[in-house]
Amino acid sequence: MFNGNVIEKTYVYDGSFAGLLTMVFDCYTEKVIPFKIVSQDEFEANFLENFERKQTEEEKASRIFHGIVKNISYDALYNSYYAFLSNTTEKEIQILKYLLNGFVLGPKIDTMLSIDFVFSVHAMRKKTLNEAHKLKGLLRFMEIGNNVFYASIHPSHNVLENVGHHFVKRLPLQNFIIHDKNRNLAFIYDTKEYQIVDASTFVLPTLSEEEKQYEQLWKTFFTTIAIQERTNPKLQMQFMPKKYWQDLIELKS
Repeated sequence: MFNGNVIEKTYVYDGSFAGLLTMVFDCYTEKVIPFKIVSQDEFEANFLENFERKQTEEEKASRIFHGIVKNISYDALYNSYYAFLSNTTEKEIQILKYLLNGFVLGPKIDTMLSIDFVFSVHAMRKKTLNEAHKLKGLLRFMEIGNNVFYASIHPSHNVLENVGHHFVKRLPLQNFIIHDKNRNLAFIYDTKEYQIVDASTFVLPTLSEEEKQYEQLWKTFFTTIAIQERTNPKLQMQFMPKKYWQDLIELKS
């Protein structure tokens, strides 16, 4: 196992995956593990807390990135990245311990699920990918004019890029925007390339008249095929959690 000293210090970083990998580099070379890691957005300084601001260094992050693949496994990199995208408290310290010990133990780290931080990383990755999988089936596009389609989502985890890549493969010739309203981010694809942009000032154009007609037809169809006597809200929520209903055309008022 990784032979590092736990220090009574909180590391504060910029919230990026590269920032986390930079801390892995520093902790590995200095043989230390911080008591806590928090992103700059979540950090509230107080005079009782011993903290250190860690700057992201791309060279260090790159060395760790390639080192994970070479010395642990590609699966370890995959696990770490999708665990990082989860909306889980203390995810950074769990991933840090997982990678530091992975550099000592190699690929077998992923067989040690009885260790809390290994189990935690696997569980976080699973939650993130499970939500992405659900949204790929539930996401609803609507036409907003100029041959551009738009969809809004409210995911618990940061799955925007994963979901966006799925639809780039499914709709390679279609311009579209997927809007993560929980994080104010938008995945924008123009049939050639994509970008993820800050959508805090994003203004949604009005729907085309044709889209409005299609939405009404879909709502009518959804209502018509429903059998009132067999309505089962609890069962419906098992397959389609209520937190996703706000983005479903057929369930909008």
